[in-house]
This record gives sequence, C-alpha cells and structure tokens, in this order.
Amino acid sequence: MVKSTVRFSDAVMDRVEELVEGETFSSKSEFQRFAVEFVLSEIDDYEPEMLDFDDVRDEVFPDDSAFTDEGVPEPGAEFYQIAARVRQFAIRGEIETAHDLIDTHYPATDPRSLLLDDIVETYRTPEGGQSAAQE
Repeated sequence: MVKSTVRFSDAVMDRVEELVEGETFSSKSEFQRFAVEFVLSEIDDYEPEMLDFDDVRDEVFPDDSAFTDEGVPEPGAEFYQIAARVRQFAIRGEIETAHDLIDTHYPATDPRSLLLDDIVETYRTPEGGQSAAQE
C-alpha cells in the first residue's frame, strides 16, 4: 500500500474530525480513503477496493438513489457542473456564494461537499478577502 501525504485546510479537517467524533468514520484515514474511492467511483469507471465500501457508502448516504443504474445519465456529470460553478464563484472572490451553492447541493457529511470546500479555500486570500485572481 502506498502512503501519501495530503494537506487540507483547517476548516476541512475540522469537519472531518466532527465525522470521526460522531462515529460515522473510525478515523481520519478511513474518511480520507472513503472520500477518495467514492470520488473516483463517481467520476471514473473505478471499482472501490476499500473493505466494506458499500456498507460505509450506505451509512453515509442512506437515502441517496444515485447508486442505482436507473436514470443516471453519466457518473459525476452533475458534480462536474457544480464544481465548475463553485470554482467560478471562488475565482471571482464570491466565496459566500460558492459556499451557498455547495450547501444547497450536498450535505456537510458528503465527501463531495468537503472536496468543493477545499477548492474554494484555494482561492481565499489570507486576509479572507478576494481571490488572488482579482488582485
């Protein structure tokens, strides 16, 4: 197994720690493994290797019908559209609008929400103001 070091913003890690404390995941590593495998399975023809992936997915998304083959046009198509809009808002410095868009499409416990939040954070300046692209 390959070890990889990934850096996340404090806001992202605070949300992950909430999920671990809430017993949704047993550890931050389990959450990160699940999030990566889930995103890969949504955007690519990837078969998750994580032990009990389906059980964890069903626990995290109990009412999500996106896992059925009926009526799903293309895996990840909606996510790509939302991610593009979130990035556009973030680039323009409209951080709150980007967060509102994320919140209206995904619950806080959804790995896609965490990934999109991390995208927004890359465009936030240390002062909390506009994105670096607008300066």
